[in-house]
Amino acid sequence: MSFLLLDSYLLLWAALDDPKLSAEARELIEDPTNALAFSAASIWELAIKHRVRPEEGRVEPRRLRQQLRQAGYQELPITSEHGLAVMRLPLLHRDPFDRMLLAQAAAEGAILLTADARLARYRGPVRLVA
Repeated sequence: MSFLLLDSYLLLWAALDDPKLSAEARELIEDPTNALAFSAASIWELAIKHRVRPEEGRVEPRRLRQQLRQAGYQELPITSEHGLAVMRLPLLHRDPFDRMLLAQAAAEGAILLTADARLARYRGPVRLVA
């Protein structure tokens, strides 16, 4: 059993059954032996994007959060421990949301699933599922 934290795009693609979701990601998400999680940082990021460009928002963030919780995903809050863990990350990727997700995965013993090759360059608990 693995504890998997999905990045923001994977959450959206999974919720929408988007063809951008790779077969590898789909298999990991659908495997009942894996525990799935989403971060408050992802909801925050998607809420900002939805507010700035509502016409591009395919899923309203509040609704996405409800769907994820109903599907059994664990919600990870952002803690000061997570904030401090960001300091240990090299500056390979400047996106603050992605850096927070990686810090959360490391602090919580999860594997961060991502389709972002730049984010997957980090050492540690990150897995590229492109």
